[in-house]
Amino acid sequence: MPSTSPSTTAPTSTAAERGRPTPGPSATTSPHAYDAGLLLLRLALGLTMAAHGSQKLFGWFGGGGLDGTGQFFTMSGYPAGDAMAVVAGLTETFGGLALAAGLLTPLAAVAILGTMVNALAVTWGGGFFAPKGSEYELLLTAGAAALALTGPGRYAVDRFLPVLRAHRLAYGAAAVLVGLVTAGVILLLRK
Repeated sequence: MPSTSPSTTAPTSTAAERGRPTPGPSATTSPHAYDAGLLLLRLALGLTMAAHGSQKLFGWFGGGGLDGTGQFFTMSGYPAGDAMAVVAGLTETFGGLALAAGLLTPLAAVAILGTMVNALAVTWGGGFFAPKGSEYELLLTAGAAALALTGPGRYAVDRFLPVLRAHRLAYGAAAVLVGLVTAGVILLLRK
């Protein structure tokens, strides 16, 4: 006659039922707080980048437009400065707007990340602090990478896209890798 031990016949219980803390946010933290924080970060970073892009494309907000930005790229050692101005302007404007909306968030974030890695390369020799330093570019780069890794939160257009509804760390990590490789290729073209 087989014997049954109490451990095999007793029902299993969850960590919460045993009085142990459960992983994840505490019961007093609203999941909406995280989503609101991600929304604020997306809006601030995305709209800032869209404004920078419109400076390059249209000369808005005191920007140089395509001609002035193209000359800057040429002076900074990039080939085809006018083409680089168009690429940077479009990337910043549309990447920023998509990031603010939470649309294709991993791709929008790394569009900004790639652009900002190149901006870091241009400002790197000026020290850390403004006006010639790189702290601003570094902060924008880190924010974009963070959003690519975390995803947009619930208050985003991505929530309506079946493939991106459930953000995965792998999506963000792959996007960051693609952004860094692309930025590196562009930097190799720089004199």
